[in-house]
Amino acid sequence: MKDNKRIIYWLLTGCLLIFVMVVVGGITRLTHSGLSISNYKLISGTIPPMGEQEWQEAFDLYKQFPEYQKLNSHFTLSNFKSIFFWEWLHRVIGRLIGIVFIIPFLYFLVKKQLSKSTIKKCLVLLFLGGFQGFLGWYMVKSGLIDRPDVSHYRLAAHLTTAFLTFAYSLWVALDLKYPLKKEINKNLRNFMRFTLIVLITQIIWGAFVAGLDAGFIHNFWPFMSEGKLIHETVYIEHQPLSKNFFEGKSGVQFVHRYLAYIVVILIGVIVYKSKKNAITGVQKRGVQALLALVLLQFTLGVLTLVFAVPLWLGIAHQVVAFFLLAAMTFTLHRFSK
Repeated sequence: MKDNKRIIYWLLTGCLLIFVMVVVGGITRLTHSGLSISNYKLISGTIPPMGEQEWQEAFDLYKQFPEYQKLNSHFTLSNFKSIFFWEWLHRVIGRLIGIVFIIPFLYFLVKKQLSKSTIKKCLVLLFLGGFQGFLGWYMVKSGLIDRPDVSHYRLAAHLTTAFLTFAYSLWVALDLKYPLKKEINKNLRNFMRFTLIVLITQIIWGAFVAGLDAGFIHNFWPFMSEGKLIHETVYIEHQPLSKNFFEGKSGVQFVHRYLAYIVVILIGVIVYKSKKNAITGVQKRGVQALLALVLLQFTLGVLTLVFAVPLWLGIAHQVVAFFLLAAMTFTLHRFSK
């Protein structure tokens, strides 16, 4: 019998660190700090500039790229230090996550504390973590060429991979926490799976909104312009028409708004269906958490939009999205086993 308690704590620690990384990543994005470090040094980059000369060298390197030349030419060294901090912290947390996942994994592997099934799952986690790091640098590179902003597609890939890595880490921990299988309602389970897919799609479009700064337009609710109908205010910014919903600020915000309604409705259906079935106390708490979090997230989304994305609301909206995905993962797991 494997001693799973320490392995569960290890996986949940990884979940916590991913959560912290996503929060710091959100602050990095909202403070426009992501392009402040224009090179990548895996080991030496862990230590920030330690003296005025090193700070000046880092600042001089920053001056060579589009963000400084086109947007921040007024920056002083003090301004640069303020944005450097958040990107540096984000990268350090990413390195820490790598250490926290790899070293205990090797320890548990040598001590033969991992079953074959868990080893395979952990290898998937290690791949996701490495891929997440690659996507982070791949995203930053897109803002160092000719435009002072990162690709919103790469931003979405980077953020979504972080969410999925968290969700899968939690799922593996839950597999170890609740190893026994039981009879399930397959229709309800499959509906939850569909809801999870829609929720992840909503997260992707949320990243599109962030990447395109689409939250700074149409700052009204429930319509996209005060006193007007939706179709009068979704502007066609790209051709063909469909491209507007992936690359146009209005179209991306439109999709994100209405997917929010769909997510609320789907979770409402889950609540309704669960009441029609005999469920355990743990399952009931999972469903209740889903309902509370989706209503809170919807409210925060409206407020974030109406107040034109103040930093604290933007971060709160992202944090609750994380909690909502965690609740969805937990609840689906409890209805799957």
